[in-house]
Amino acid sequence: MWLTIGCVSVEPKPLHPEATDAAFRARTLADPVLTAYLDEVRPAAPRSWDLETLTLVALFNHPDLDVARGELAAADAAIIFAGARPNPSVSVTSEFVSNAAPDVHPWVFGLSLDIPIETAGKRGFRIEGAQRLGEASRLALADVAWGVRSRMRGALVEHILAASDVEIARRQASIRADAERVIERKLRSGEVSRPDLDSAQIDLAAASLAIRTAEQGFAESRVGLASALGMPVAALEGIEFVWPALSSPPTASECDPLAVQTAGLLNRVDVCKTLAEYAAAESDLQREVARQYPDVHLGPGYTWDQGDHKFGLGLGVELPLLDHNEGGIAAAEARRDLVAARFLALQATIIGDTDLALVRYRSALEQFEETSALLIQLERQERFLKRAVDVGDEDTLSLADIRVQRAVSERANLDALRRVQVALGGLEDVLQVPLPPSTPIPGRPDGFRHRKVERSEL
Repeated sequence: MWLTIGCVSVEPKPLHPEATDAAFRARTLADPVLTAYLDEVRPAAPRSWDLETLTLVALFNHPDLDVARGELAAADAAIIFAGARPNPSVSVTSEFVSNAAPDVHPWVFGLSLDIPIETAGKRGFRIEGAQRLGEASRLALADVAWGVRSRMRGALVEHILAASDVEIARRQASIRADAERVIERKLRSGEVSRPDLDSAQIDLAAASLAIRTAEQGFAESRVGLASALGMPVAALEGIEFVWPALSSPPTASECDPLAVQTAGLLNRVDVCKTLAEYAAAESDLQREVARQYPDVHLGPGYTWDQGDHKFGLGLGVELPLLDHNEGGIAAAEARRDLVAARFLALQATIIGDTDLALVRYRSALEQFEETSALLIQLERQERFLKRAVDVGDEDTLSLADIRVQRAVSERANLDALRRVQVALGGLEDVLQVPLPPSTPIPGRPDGFRHRKVERSEL
């Protein structure tokens, strides 16, 4: 029993799908633990459900981070495993002397130890390699966190724009209805023909159909936002989401190509992760080089030989005659060179992806600026016609027509804003930096527990 002293025991943790499903469906934005977490991270910020606050909610709730934390815990355990020292072994022998003298005990008992001693710093290289891989796992966790933030950002953009899409569709239907009433009145007075009224009625029916399509898109965007936040859809009922700068994306001058490329090469998590993997491969290579030098085995022993006490000391060393670990060294060197090649390829990919993302963003930004300028012109023209109608210089049908054009232009401007935000999100994903820079994504402080599930610091 004394051999088991200090052994670690592990309690079983069975999974209960019904309980986890119920816990998920009970999540709300008013959860007191979530509220305490938000107050801890952003104590001075007013509570509004904007991009930064929802990013924190997503990081608090999303199960993808739990998976990444589990992988990080495994990497930390690997560091402990790498630092373990080899245990000594003990062996007991017994012999029976069949022709022993009558007055001599016929049994011989022996006890020997084997104490392995690692040489050439193998343990240090092993620990260093595991620590570098642990650092890579921490960076992988940051990469997952950015992915959670990216999906949440895209879902929030789509949800807010989908709400605007519903408003525009309803306003456009109202304008179409006003135009249809004007044309119907003119038809009764003989100013227009029947095909004009039919065309207006068809436009009104199409506008009504556009409302239902927009409402369906809004409902789908709510589901997408809830999924990105790691919450049920019911938790978003009655919540107002805001993004004041949504329609004011960074200008082209704020996205200098050289500065953007430099930011990507310095801030990308996968760049830092690959560098950590290269350092781990370098440590593995040094460990394989050290394995050319054999470990030493000390063998102290004791023998009780027919009443005589005998003590011995043995020394064991593997003779490196046939194998000098050339294969292990070559394999480790090849792995290191492979990681180096992956790093160079990654840099080239980042440069290309950054250039492409910049082109897409600038093109989308130009389209948005053009549609915004056209919308301003139509709004100015609508105000002019409104004054002319009020004084009797213009017909109400002309005002209805310009309002229809403005509603169509609003839809085009909204679509252009959606494209520019999608392109901006793509550029942020390439750089893994918010544009423009916003509040850094903090980690979860120690001590927070959510529904009896402990969550370590991000």
